[in-house]
Amino acid sequence: MIARGNRGQKIFREDGDYRLYLKFLKEYKDRFGCCLYAYALMPTHVHLLVETGATALSKVMQVLQFRYTRNFNIKYRKWGHLFQSRYKAILCERDSFFLELSAYLHLNPVRAGLVDDPSKYPWSSYPSYMSKEIGSLVDRDFLFSRFSGKRGVARREYEKFVKSRMGQGRRDDFYELKEQRFLGPDEFVEDIHRRIKEEPALVYDLGIGEIVSAVGSVFGITRGNFYSFRRSRQGALGRSVAAFLGKKWGGHAFKEFAEHFKRDPVVISKGVRGVEKRLEEDRPFARSIGMIEKTLTQNRKCRIVN
Repeated sequence: MIARGNRGQKIFREDGDYRLYLKFLKEYKDRFGCCLYAYALMPTHVHLLVETGATALSKVMQVLQFRYTRNFNIKYRKWGHLFQSRYKAILCERDSFFLELSAYLHLNPVRAGLVDDPSKYPWSSYPSYMSKEIGSLVDRDFLFSRFSGKRGVARREYEKFVKSRMGQGRRDDFYELKEQRFLGPDEFVEDIHRRIKEEPALVYDLGIGEIVSAVGSVFGITRGNFYSFRRSRQGALGRSVAAFLGKKWGGHAFKEFAEHFKRDPVVISKGVRGVEKRLEEDRPFARSIGMIEKTLTQNRKCRIVN
């Protein structure tokens, strides 16, 4: 998984930022039952090698990046999106690509010229693999088991494995994806499609009326404007923002908002696209959306739906 800073901006400015991201990563890893096999936090992007449990990766990343962004923006007095609107997730077949991907990820700081040895970079999981320390953010047992049942032997062999690949540049074979997101044989792709259909989703318990109230409060839109059939920019904006937030945080379909407001689903969908575009261009608007998101999600439990 790769998450990049919006428009190439730095997402980590000082050591405290890296530590905060790792703190949140551990919290959500434990909460959602993910296995974290490797990570590399770079100044402008994040690489994670993870295996999810019952909760979809998209939902894990949604809450992780939202919380980190909120803290980053408060700290540096910024507004709007810190990360690009969509991270890049590559689903790989574990047995075929796991070791090579882990080495490629751990060597990211070397290829970027930040260090000359991966063990010198403090914001990747490689130092953890080289450490004898008990307990770790990363789940090391699976990787070590690929080399030896004895951890000391496995550690030395993995170090040799990584160091032997230090002269490699970009691995084009890692970017030759099936359907733009799968790395593995056809059987693996078919299995993923089957699992996606069965995968539960993570959302907050947010009613449409509650979302409408929160949007109206921040944007100063009266309840009448939300439901009026007269042409009103404020009303249209409110409905679009409510649908955007309802889908993102409440798992509601646009059709539900169309029925609620007695509007055409196509109109609702078009309005949401307008909101998404404006978020990238209008900082005060993005700040207002952030205020609503904080109101709707703060101190609220998530639920899993099928």
